Amino acid sequence: MGSSEKWQPPAHLAEFLQKGPAPIYVGFGSLGTWASEKVINATLAALKQSGQRSVFATSGGRAPSNVPDDVCVIDSAPHDWLFPKMAAVVHHGGAGTTAEGLRAGKSTLICPTSMNDQAFWGRRVFELGVGSKPIPQNKLTAELLGHAIHRAVTDGGIRRRAEELGEMIRAEGGVVRAVKIIEERIRRSKPA
Repeated sequence: MGSSEKWQPPAHLAEFLQKGPAPIYVGFGSLGTWASEKVINATLAALKQSGQRSVFATSGGRAPSNVPDDVCVIDSAPHDWLFPKMAAVVHHGGAGTTAEGLRAGKSTLICPTSMNDQAFWGRRVFELGVGSKPIPQNKLTAELLGHAIHRAVTDGGIRRRAEELGEMIRAEGGVVRAVKIIEERIRRSKPA
């Protein structure tokens, strides 16, 4: 989700974040997968099982019903604003969402819907030791997700590695470098 430069959180989100410990971000992207009632129900049950508060992003999809008080439902929020405030991030594994979660230095759990880039990012996060083994959404259960969320929050090694990777990503200034490269190529491609 976009930049947070001028973004202000809705009152219910700001209040929720102030009321307790850092929650878990849960969002499965804008690909329409949120329509799966099975995934929604398993996710809510997993959050209850793990004892974690959560910010649950629907990304324009169907909002869950019967939401407990320790879950704050939002449509969306800029990831660069929201993720640093989270204890961990659980998502579909899109490249942009993965990048923002890693940049924020948060342990990550990817629940891919496809075997393409989402599955790749899930494996990569796991291989780097900054998150749990990915759980494909078609195999997602409350028990599997609940255990993975608990591990993402309590495993000191995963959390430390995620924080270290986040520091490295933030220090490299990738966006500034990319802009300079693009501007230089545009400048060189213009006729003299």
